[in-house]
Amino acid sequence: MTVIGLDDTDSRRLGMCTTYVAARLAERLAAEGHVERTLLVRLNPAVEHKTRGNAALAVHCDVAPERALDLGEQALERAVTEDDQTNPGLVVADCLPEEVPATVSRFAADAVQEKHDRDTAKRVADEAGFAVASAGNGRGVIGALAAVGAWRAFEEWTYECISYRERERWGTDREVDYDSLLAAADSGYPTVWDTVDREEGEAVCVPRTPCPILHGIRGDDPDAVRDVADAIESEPVDRRQVFLTNQGTDVHLQDGTPATVSDGRAYRLTAEVLTAPETQEGGHVFFSVDSDGESLDVAAFEPTKRFRDHVRKLRVGDRLTVCGEVSDGTLKLEKLAVRDLVETELVTPDCPDCGNSMKSAGRNAGYRCRDCSTSAEGKVSRPLDRALDRGWYEVPPCARRHIAKPLVRGGFDAPTHPER
Repeated sequence: MTVIGLDDTDSRRLGMCTTYVAARLAERLAAEGHVERTLLVRLNPAVEHKTRGNAALAVHCDVAPERALDLGEQALERAVTEDDQTNPGLVVADCLPEEVPATVSRFAADAVQEKHDRDTAKRVADEAGFAVASAGNGRGVIGALAAVGAWRAFEEWTYECISYRERERWGTDREVDYDSLLAAADSGYPTVWDTVDREEGEAVCVPRTPCPILHGIRGDDPDAVRDVADAIESEPVDRRQVFLTNQGTDVHLQDGTPATVSDGRAYRLTAEVLTAPETQEGGHVFFSVDSDGESLDVAAFEPTKRFRDHVRKLRVGDRLTVCGEVSDGTLKLEKLAVRDLVETELVTPDCPDCGNSMKSAGRNAGYRCRDCSTSAEGKVSRPLDRALDRGWYEVPPCARRHIAKPLVRGGFDAPTHPER
């Protein structure tokens, strides 16, 4: 079998999309042989040199490697013709996707959580005996090699059915009937997820960029995502491709502590709330957490919308698991789990006779009621009415990263409160 990986054929200026290039390449390969599958692999979302979704693509087929390389190079040439600011890369492997060298699968796994450079990618590809082609500065070779190693590197896969627009419509307003989209989303849920954000009234699956994509339907079953796509009333669909993908899996998260996190990576860590949440200018909510005497700033930014309401209910002493990318020393929340809640607070006692609040009797002298002459040794514990339950909370679909796992998919270690 032949494995072809490609990346960085996106064009921010003209709207070209690497998934579209891969879909067209898969069509050409299918005309000359059998295409087993196409992969859409989301890489480290915190890398600075990336498009919004940081996707690399792979095609698994039985076309001869030499011919696959030729067709892949043609695809790269067309991408550069579209936009000379792209830096595409292509890697062609002559092996079964599950039998790529361990160095390549490790490279793929690391590419989702860490940062790679072009020289390392080219060295690993050369040592594996893979053919490499690139244009521009060749940065796309990093993602291309990661896409080649992804099938061996990752165990969990979901699906996305991407429908593409007719070429003459690129860059124009998309014509998608929202009512039919909402009905289709409801019919597919929960197997199909993140299609719409019901509360925000946003069509999450419909891009806002000038790219060729009309809509992308994500879910856990290939037939289900196709069915939802088929049910959406819209402008004509030019072509359609179903990708296996690591979207919705949280594979980008690595375990950490406030003492070990670093910028440009995404983490899952458990700590105690150190400072009360504070809403700052712009609607962003900030607080700090602590573990073993080390602190970390945490933020729920304005685009996370109603998720911030849960964050604002936190109190000092609550114990959480927080998940998200670290940038400029701050963890940007994608989801959190409430592990333990502070359920009582110490307050000035009330007089048991008259009910009025007692006053301080002096330093270390407790409290007393001046009217009734009653006294108390110190503050008393009072139950708190916490409008927050234990379990997992997540940002809404309109703010969710492609790679972040929606709570509705299950498999979490505590009760979940999914957003729709």
